[in-house]
Amino acid sequence: MWEYTDKVQEHFMHPRNVGELEDADGVGEVGSLACGDALKLMIKVDENNIITDAKFKTFGCASAIASSSALTEMIKGMPLEEAEKITNEDIAQALGGLPKEKMHCSVMGREALEAAIADYRGVVLPMAQGEVVCECFGVTDLEIIRAIKESDLRSVEEITNFTKAGGGCGKCEDRLREILRQTVEGIEAEPKKPKKQERMTTLQKIKKIEQVLEREIRPTLRKDGGDIELVDVDGDFVTVSLRGACSGCQSSRTTLKEYVEKKLREQVADSLIVEEDR
Repeated sequence: MWEYTDKVQEHFMHPRNVGELEDADGVGEVGSLACGDALKLMIKVDENNIITDAKFKTFGCASAIASSSALTEMIKGMPLEEAEKITNEDIAQALGGLPKEKMHCSVMGREALEAAIADYRGVVLPMAQGEVVCECFGVTDLEIIRAIKESDLRSVEEITNFTKAGGGCGKCEDRLREILRQTVEGIEAEPKKPKKQERMTTLQKIKKIEQVLEREIRPTLRKDGGDIELVDVDGDFVTVSLRGACSGCQSSRTTLKEYVEKKLREQVADSLIVEEDR
């Protein structure tokens, strides 16, 4: 679906340090199965505050697995003080770069490392004490503000790429715009995407959806051995069936919401909700 570097593919096909550390000194868990990405990072620390071992277990896409694998390789043998300075950009660079839509995977790795170090030290992370802005993915205002400042984000779309906030139902987009305006001095309020005024009959809507599926979505999925079929259109609810490698894939919900639904909202109607046929 996305162009991955050779390093991403290598870490995805042959991930390092997968598994459990039963005697871990620090454990960091971020994300959730419900949102399509979850990571558990375990570290072992010696008396000199050196990370002597690290393992992970992740549920997610190729970028999530590769980011977790690369991170464990980076931190093994590293003093805690240096590990604390690792950013999501460092993780992405170690992989030769990530697609902009997948930068949240490197962010998840950094957050898991912070959580593991905090667990080792017995402290509570400030980020966890923020106000939840995106209920779909459990992203707080403090996480969003930090992402904006550190990665120089300038749009809601960029915030979604880095944090996943706004990538589900979209109800928090106005709040994301407000946080962006308040965080970046001098930035003008990002205009809302204009609502499509064109009224379509059901047949017109189905035809447009089929055109986008055939022209853009299906060819992209087929590159990864998958496919998609339109099952039904009921008002704004679009039911599709994922086929081939996409069928039963652990990250199928992420594919539907972050790729299929986003494309259909951009090119057909921004009120569409994509669901998978069960």
